[in-house]
Amino acid sequence: MIQTKDSKFMLRFAEDKDLKLILTFIKELADYENLLDQVMATEEILYNSLFEKKEAEVLIGEYDNEPVGFALFFQNFSTFVGRSGIHLEDLYVKPEMRGKGLGKIMLSEVAKIAVERGCRRLEWWCLDWNEPSIKFYKSLGATAMDELTVYRLSDKSLKGFASNSD
Repeated sequence: MIQTKDSKFMLRFAEDKDLKLILTFIKELADYENLLDQVMATEEILYNSLFEKKEAEVLIGEYDNEPVGFALFFQNFSTFVGRSGIHLEDLYVKPEMRGKGLGKIMLSEVAKIAVERGCRRLEWWCLDWNEPSIKFYKSLGATAMDELTVYRLSDKSLKGFASNSD
């Protein structure tokens, strides 16, 4: 357990017994983002990715011993910096627990992990319409990477391009 500034709020690294909880949080976040129909993750997929292949890590936030949020992150690499960084894929706090500073504590812990691991960057994406999150991130000193656009190949386009040898 990781003690935080709020004595009622603790953080811990997820274990395989948390798979149902992690999937629940993922679905709650997706619902908030109006993307629930895009969730393909299952407990089995998460087990394989998180605990077998160790492709990402999860911090669980507990308030008064009740799970209230999570942060899922993984290591990336910057060729320009020549060092690894951390990409925060998801940061979620249950709606009824927002406004207590718990998201900031969780993000701060991920930043501490990045610094301890010698990372030079902590990066994440934010939906353009999510004004509360944008305001929060800017208050931390984070800068929007407005000159970059995310591109994605997925499903049929990914498979089609991968099989195209021309």
